Amino acid sequence: MESIEIIDGKLIPALDIVGKGFEEKRVFLPQLLMSAEAAKSAFDVIKETMQSKGAAEEKKGRIILATVKGDIHDIGKNIVKVLLENYGYDVIDLGKDVPPELIVKTAKEEQIRLVGLSALMTTTVPAMEETIKMLHAEGVDCKVLVGGAVLTQEYADMIHADKYAKDAMESVRYAEEVFLSK
Repeated sequence: MESIEIIDGKLIPALDIVGKGFEEKRVFLPQLLMSAEAAKSAFDVIKETMQSKGAAEEKKGRIILATVKGDIHDIGKNIVKVLLENYGYDVIDLGKDVPPELIVKTAKEEQIRLVGLSALMTTTVPAMEETIKMLHAEGVDCKVLVGGAVLTQEYADMIHADKYAKDAMESVRYAEEVFLSK
């Protein structure tokens, strides 16, 4: 079975089931966190396997991913990173709890066309808006993709994000749009 088949056919659907169970209060936070850790371990193995095969391919574009300031949860960002890399993108992962200034500085220096921001906690979602405002104020010519468990399309529109991704695959589809458009 190929890496992408494992991700698309097994890991993502399993995470969707756990996420839906959490929303419906059939799965609780400890099980959600254990599932996330198990998925992260599986993604790490897949990534190592892909790298060991030395699949040197031409990169489609460079993307920044960051979990916003104040937020220390990055399983969603890590899933998006693995998928984007698997689809041929070069991902600059700035990590978690990333201040807006670092995101803007990196986007400017690296001439990034797509920035992906993640937030899991409602208390850290305003950091997304601050980052987007700062990117615009500094004149960075990039699209901003947002995602996270607490986000909605309405909130993404309110903070002037270019795209809200409800799941990791939607992030990949949007990257394809951004990099095929220029």
